[in-house]
Amino acid sequence: MRRVRACTLCEADLPQSPRPVLAASEHSRIVIIGQAPGILAHDSATPWNDRSGDRLRRWMGIDTNTFYNEKLISLIPMGFCFPGYKNGADAPPRKECAPAWHHQLLSRINPSLTVLVGRYAQQFYCPKYKTLTEAVQSEAHASQSIIITPHPSGRNNRWLGKNPWFESSLVPALQQRVQALLEN
Repeated sequence: MRRVRACTLCEADLPQSPRPVLAASEHSRIVIIGQAPGILAHDSATPWNDRSGDRLRRWMGIDTNTFYNEKLISLIPMGFCFPGYKNGADAPPRKECAPAWHHQLLSRINPSLTVLVGRYAQQFYCPKYKTLTEAVQSEAHASQSIIITPHPSGRNNRWLGKNPWFESSLVPALQQRVQALLEN
């Protein structure tokens, strides 16, 4: 974690000084792999410190204290630093981070559940799927160790509206899986 937090790999391409934002522990039962910290997360050095984090916690059925308990949950983004803005939204995560650091981090954690949040995490870890929708549907039935979700950003409200099965079927299954892991 010290080496990751000191990373300056893509410093020249960032709009601000590097500030890797993540929370991880070898003891975590659940790993959440998301996109990249937004500006609020960057400024506070707290992952998922925004409305997307609120929605993700609701989807998981957990409170803030549980979410930020590193003994239970590790929060690892695809890109560790705020990537800036592109076309009026957060830019995609930097591509250097995951190949440089994920294996080193994940080799020390043996989670019972990995939650891949959004298309960038899904494409990196489950590239066999052509679309996020296909990935979310397929992995929900294929694996007990991986769950794929859309990104909880309000920018995905249209996707959620077109795919009501996600919140009616997959979210309760995610909540049950998370609760079972947290109770053990």
